[in-house]
Amino acid sequence: MLAPFFQFAQLCDRVASTTKKLEKRDLISDYLRGLSLEDAARAALYLAGTPFTETDRRALNTGGALLSRAVAEVTGADRAAMHAAYRRHGDLGAAAEDLLAKHKTVPPALTLGELESTFEAIAAARGPAAKLPLVLHLLRRAQPMEAKFILKLMLGDMRIGVKQSLVEDAIAAAWHAAAGAVRHAAMLTGSLPEVVAMAASGTLAQARMRLFHPLGVMLASPVASVEEAIKRFAEEIAAEEHAQPAPGQPFLARALIEDKYDGIRAQLHCGDQSQPGHVGLFSRSREDLSEAFPELIHAFAAMPEPAILDGEILAWNPTNARALPFTALQQRIGRKHVTPEMQRTVPIVFMAFDVLYLAGDLLLDLPLAQRRQRLEAFIAQHGAVAHTSASQGQSILFREPESEQRDGFPRLVLAPATRLRTADQLDRAYDEARARGNEGVMLKALASTYQPGRRGLAWLKLKRELATLDVVVTGVEFGHGKRAGVLSDYTFAVRDGDELKNVGKAYSGLTDAQILELTGFFQQHTIEDFGGFRTVEPLKVLEVAFNNVMRSDRHNSGFALRFPRILRIRDDKPIKEIDTLARVEEIYNAQPDRPVENP
Repeated sequence: MLAPFFQFAQLCDRVASTTKKLEKRDLISDYLRGLSLEDAARAALYLAGTPFTETDRRALNTGGALLSRAVAEVTGADRAAMHAAYRRHGDLGAAAEDLLAKHKTVPPALTLGELESTFEAIAAARGPAAKLPLVLHLLRRAQPMEAKFILKLMLGDMRIGVKQSLVEDAIAAAWHAAAGAVRHAAMLTGSLPEVVAMAASGTLAQARMRLFHPLGVMLASPVASVEEAIKRFAEEIAAEEHAQPAPGQPFLARALIEDKYDGIRAQLHCGDQSQPGHVGLFSRSREDLSEAFPELIHAFAAMPEPAILDGEILAWNPTNARALPFTALQQRIGRKHVTPEMQRTVPIVFMAFDVLYLAGDLLLDLPLAQRRQRLEAFIAQHGAVAHTSASQGQSILFREPESEQRDGFPRLVLAPATRLRTADQLDRAYDEARARGNEGVMLKALASTYQPGRRGLAWLKLKRELATLDVVVTGVEFGHGKRAGVLSDYTFAVRDGDELKNVGKAYSGLTDAQILELTGFFQQHTIEDFGGFRTVEPLKVLEVAFNNVMRSDRHNSGFALRFPRILRIRDDKPIKEIDTLARVEEIYNAQPDRPVENP
């Protein structure tokens, strides 16, 4: 008998109700143990919050608009009722449960197997019109609690306090396997259903690496100064050697300095002889980037050796071999089709700074020094394979000699790295990286292993704040999730003569208590309420930091701050003393990495 989905939904509710990790693990392991292997495989995957495995590139492509329409149609709720339900819960699934509870529903009948087959049909359907009837069919058969978790799963956000690592621990507990062996098999195969089968049969040791499922990326910890970087790095080296930080700086020779590029972090998979020409390109959040960068897929299609490279996708000037600003990449993000004109206008390269897999060997446990040697040898041997011809009329951002257009340029570039010797060298390296238009520098321990998904002190990133601005809030929005009931997203402006011109929106940097206090303030000073968004009297001044300033049509100022974050509330500053649009333009023009503009 196929397992009822209602039992899965009940489990999710119980798991969500506890904050104790071990209790969550035990609830899940007991549930999995009581299922058939086929249903345990499905349940493990769904508990991790995804309808398909990492190696399965299918996607439901059912956004919030389509699912909201389906909920409204099934429940008969009007726009106001839908908005009110969402505001109460900050979650479409919980809102649907709330609305469905007021209607007569059929007895629980859905099974995990039926959900799987319906997900497959939704993924195969083309366009919202074809997908909507399938979603409606699911919701009409679902109990309120079942509908809640169907929608959560379809949105990729279960919100039950469970990550894949906890599901892996539960699999290990259910079949008395070593948790490390389960995690290792999941990393190699990219398939929780396969891991369930291997754990049950005691064959986890037979797991083998498979290309085209993204591994987690190793992350760097931010530091704001050379002094902080040196101090934290010394502590990391001392901790590794179980010693006190030594006087002087003898440890510096154990690190590499690299530029920190302002591109898109990506993982490139290529060279699988069982799938000739297949290339995978994945973001740090494991999204498939292939459609956005077809020239990279084409360039690496003939790579003869299996490899997984870690690096950065960069807009590139082949003339001086330098990266272009991130703004040059923006037109690519989220696109399903990239025109030849886009490819001609802004050339793209893959800047490789690490290698994770090579010729059948997973290299994560090797120290960075050895991985770097392998990467250098790989690019020296195969880099020419990814050397594609540049097109005529290559760029409107820079001019390129005809000879360089004719000869083309390499799409695979080795990230330059130098051995760190002194603190002064790190300071100079930062200034030189900024002069090249890059964000800052990376400091990496030569002895560091590659730890997917981890952020530690073995890798540091030095990025000084460009500047801060004092701005005034002009608009506010309700947040999402736990912030659905508070006004936590703030649109802000600077002065331009007697006018206020918006330059950005921020939603990070304040405490929950500050946000709650501001919510009450803005509710009392609302000019116009549009439901989710409201304009407010320009009375509250904030100090914001940001990565850089971009030209933008999004705001009436003509500029937008990239990655703005709130540093503090400036109740001490009157509106007449906030920063001006002229100051924003001054910061923009002072950026070494600002884009070259057309006349």
